[in-house]
Amino acid sequence: MTFSLRAGARHIRYALPRHLGRLLPTSHAEHVARLGARLNRRGCAVTVGYFHADDAEPEAIAAANIAAARLLGAQGGSSYLSLKAPPLRFDHALIAAIAKEAEATGIDLLLDAHALKDADATLSLAADLPGTGIALPARWQRSAGDAVHFRNRPARIRIVKGEWADPQGDVPDVAKAYLALVRSLAGRKAPVAIATHDPALAEAALSALEQAGTPCELEQLRGLPRRRSMAVAQRMGVPVRLYLPFGPGWWPYALNSPLARPHLPLWAARDLLGLK
Repeated sequence: MTFSLRAGARHIRYALPRHLGRLLPTSHAEHVARLGARLNRRGCAVTVGYFHADDAEPEAIAAANIAAARLLGAQGGSSYLSLKAPPLRFDHALIAAIAKEAEATGIDLLLDAHALKDADATLSLAADLPGTGIALPARWQRSAGDAVHFRNRPARIRIVKGEWADPQGDVPDVAKAYLALVRSLAGRKAPVAIATHDPALAEAALSALEQAGTPCELEQLRGLPRRRSMAVAQRMGVPVRLYLPFGPGWWPYALNSPLARPHLPLWAARDLLGLK
């Protein structure tokens, strides 16, 4: 009986975000494009990322990303498209079509990081598509080598702590590894995006890049506390970029975050109050 109750509770926990997400309005590309235009007028650049439905086919996902690229390109600014390769089944033709549309509309393209098992296929695609950026998770042991390999490419690199664990074991100190990645990229000519909501880590990373003359920016995910981290960037005079998610998969992902990370409400309260 105890086992059944636990199994039932676990099923509800993982099913709840998906079921609730169906009741909430889907954020469309047109909505985030309008929001992005308003943010651009205020001096804040944007990244747009599509979150697909569980049953979406690669062709439909590609079409949604191409539509977003066209909308972003039409409004100008320095927006870029963040693309998830695994849901597209690493289909080179589909991803090349998205990259071609992004180039034609004058926006950048970056391939998001996913689970470690997807890293080789994702980075191989980026290497085949000139100008396509990548995300490097600091918690992975392999990222130090990937940073060296991609350092001198003319495409954006986004440094993240990483959502997916390294099956071989995470690095012992993620913050230390994060800064090591940043320092290994300091001095490159292409931009580096610092994607963290940790104010101290953001300041250390941005300082290292600025001192080396590397173009850099602070990238923040809409929906996470960002008051303190943005204050750091503003004090340093570093540009801030906001990641705007959209699509039918966004609400399930957003609702799952506080369930998976119960510290988020406390984090939000500390950010609101400006506490360290």
